[in-house]
Amino acid sequence: MREFLFQDQETLVAELAEKITRALQKSITRHGWASLAVSGGSTPQPLFTKLSQQDISWQDVVITLVDERWVDPADAASNERLVRQYLLQDQAAAATFIGLKNIFPTAMEGQAQCRQDLRKVPRPFTVLLLGMGHDGHTASLFPGSSQLVAATDMNSDAICMATCMATTSVNVAHERMTLTLPTLLDADEIILHIHGREKKAVLAKAQEDGLAEDMPIRFILRQQQTPVAVYWAA
Repeated sequence: MREFLFQDQETLVAELAEKITRALQKSITRHGWASLAVSGGSTPQPLFTKLSQQDISWQDVVITLVDERWVDPADAASNERLVRQYLLQDQAAAATFIGLKNIFPTAMEGQAQCRQDLRKVPRPFTVLLLGMGHDGHTASLFPGSSQLVAATDMNSDAICMATCMATTSVNVAHERMTLTLPTLLDADEIILHIHGREKKAVLAKAQEDGLAEDMPIRFILRQQQTPVAVYWAA
């Protein structure tokens, strides 16, 4: 794991946007395509805006999400809404977006369709962008979730999984869909983007001994399959 520390978010966003841009364009040149899997939340919004302005062959880029709340894409809680508002703008409007939420009323019912849709996203992902919660969750892999064991099973062939119907970690208001651990690791590079001293303290705790199930970000930090880079600004 490599760590890149910045004094301010503006500098981090500029450098990280440039790094992701280079990776996407390199993949396009080599393969004719690139894929980007992103997280929701407030942290990546400035990064999304910066990325949307980058001059690359966005028509050859496929974008998807690492997880999603099972709400209408127009809902304020929707990660798809965030991506459409901040990332799929300007030059990046030419990219193809494949969301996780579909027409089915529950995440469990929509699981099969979601897995079928995700097969349209080229893999390995060129770049996979993760966030991290104060409880050490990432994507929708929550400590205490009744689906955590299945969602982190490296022998599973499931691309995604309905999750977080029950968790001891936080009060989860919505059903969710998450990429499984094998899918998250099926990337050329994973970037963990965090902001603030509290999140840095959570990361430090996650790097200590302890069960991965207690802080699921440990599943990402402890694996040897995919390079991980941490980008953090105070």
